[in-house]
Amino acid sequence: MNKIEIHCLLCSQPVQSAISWKMLLTKQFQSTICDKCSARFERSSLSTALYQYNDAMKDYLHQYKFLQDVALAKVFRQELYARFKNEKARIIPIPMHPLKQKERTFSHMEELLKAANIPYVQLLEKTTIETQSSKNREERLQTAPLFRLIAGAHVEHKEYLLFDDIQTTGTTLRHATEVLLNAGAINVQSFTLING
Repeated sequence: MNKIEIHCLLCSQPVQSAISWKMLLTKQFQSTICDKCSARFERSSLSTALYQYNDAMKDYLHQYKFLQDVALAKVFRQELYARFKNEKARIIPIPMHPLKQKERTFSHMEELLKAANIPYVQLLEKTTIETQSSKNREERLQTAPLFRLIAGAHVEHKEYLLFDDIQTTGTTLRHATEVLLNAGAINVQSFTLING
C-alpha cells in the first residue's frame, strides 16, 4: 500500500490517500476532497437526489459550472458510480444549449458521468439558451418546450433515466420526459445530483 498526497480540489488542503489492492480491484476512486469539505455537503433524504442544496453546494456549483473548473467533476464520482453502476435504464444527461456549452467549454452533466465511468447516451438538445435558474417559479411552470430530439436520434422502446444537476420545480425534467415519452420511450425516470 502506497500513500500519496493530493490536495483538496475545494480548499487546497492536503488529502491523505492510500492506494490499496481493494481500491485497484474494485471501482473505488481516490478521494479528491478533504473530510472537512466533504462534511459540508448535506445528503438528500430523497431517493431521486444525492444531496440537498446548501451553501457548500452553491459554492461548488459556482466554481464547477461558472468558473469552468472541470476537475470538480471528480468530487462526487464515487457516489455517482455507486448510484448508477447497476442501472438498467439508459442514462441521458440533461444537455446544455450548444451556445451555452461553447461558452462554458464543457457539458457539466456529461463530465460528471465521465468522471464516474458511467455510460450514457445523448438524444436531446436544448432549444433555448435561457436557464431555468433565471426564472421565478411561475415563469418556470409556464415555459415553452425546452428540448427536442437530436436530428436523427432514435428513441428505443426502453426505459430511460434523465440525469440533471439540480431539481427545483421539476420543469426541466418534465419537459425532457415528455419529449422522450412522445418519441416512444416505455418509461422515463430522473435523478439529480442536488435537490433544491
